Amino acid sequence: MIEKYGIKTLDDIDILNKTVLTRVDINSPVDKNTGKITDITRILNHLKTIRELVNRKAKTIIIAHQGRPGEPDFISLKQHAEILSKLLDKEVKFVDDIFGKKAVNAIRSLRNGEVLMLENVRMWPGEMKKGSVEVHAGSQLVKNLSPLIDVFVFDAFAAAHRVQASTVGFIPVVKEVVIGRVMEAELKALLKVVENPKRPIVYILGGAKAEDSAELSNKVLSEDRADKILTGGLVANLFLLARDVDIGEENKKVLEKRGFLSLISSIRELFKKFEDKIELPVDLAIDELGKRKEIGIEDLPTNLLIKDVGNKTCEKYSKIILDAKTIVMNGPMGIYEDDRFALATIKVFESIIHSNAFSLIGGGHTVAAATKFKVKDKFGYVSTGGGALMKFLMEKSLPVLEILKKYSR
Repeated sequence: MIEKYGIKTLDDIDILNKTVLTRVDINSPVDKNTGKITDITRILNHLKTIRELVNRKAKTIIIAHQGRPGEPDFISLKQHAEILSKLLDKEVKFVDDIFGKKAVNAIRSLRNGEVLMLENVRMWPGEMKKGSVEVHAGSQLVKNLSPLIDVFVFDAFAAAHRVQASTVGFIPVVKEVVIGRVMEAELKALLKVVENPKRPIVYILGGAKAEDSAELSNKVLSEDRADKILTGGLVANLFLLARDVDIGEENKKVLEKRGFLSLISSIRELFKKFEDKIELPVDLAIDELGKRKEIGIEDLPTNLLIKDVGNKTCEKYSKIILDAKTIVMNGPMGIYEDDRFALATIKVFESIIHSNAFSLIGGGHTVAAATKFKVKDKFGYVSTGGGALMKFLMEKSLPVLEILKKYSR
């Protein structure tokens, strides 16, 4: 039981001989040319829950999504089932159906300890339709499958900010509803950050999702839940511009194209109230004739794209990080995919690792960078969520979590 929310976990129920529908998030990066999955991290994350269901002799059905209609990564889950079969060393059956006759028959034929993966739930148009939990509970998906289900396990933290048929529709209908091991671990780690964290608490915000970072900065600073905010990536560029630093026309164009310029007035208000808590880069890295060149803020504007923060900024940030007791990082400091501009991301990672703080990192690019530089296992907790993580840090809850609370029994 997660006492804070009154939500049951797998520890609270008996699943022997029961038919268990498990909503996971195994949405994985896909090579657009070959259609092959390129990173199995999210599948690996759910192994603990699925393996436990198998070992406890449940009849396990997996429901999940992959990509969005029209996008290159919108593919069948057959490949996911094959990968999971190898990881479990046990056949994961696959049916190219979601709630039709083939799916229903496959579920009815399941035996204890067997696993079945249904087709990509987003191949059914109703999955992404907007609606209340009650509307989703009345959907064809839920009507067809719920009579066959004894237990619904929600384990898709990375999709917990989405109110959709497969995430919330079964919650009011199925007799027993619990969260899986991924969701449980996420909540326990996040509560360490949002409920009486050890201080100083430092947020490191980088990457390209500047709108989320601006909103999160305002939330945690206004509620006195952060002592320092360190900026990198496009977040830093936007905050510098809000401080009337001329970053150059090319860099302004990048922010304008993403619709970030509309955030400047609210960020300026943030500086008025919390100037001493927001840290900006003192130097930056640009690509000059194929080489990394570091320039000071005083050398701006530049007609070249800013691709990283510089060494002096890393030194400045490192002192703050090493003094912290709680650290949250979302977004890399620069274009880490290019080794010339990975320096700051690596140095910030190293500072976090060498600190005595509880550290939580999240967001797709942050986790990908930690994986690339082989440091992923050195942090206190690595979140599976991106948008869900940011929303939880802002609101201390998530839409699916609130629905689980409402219908807890």
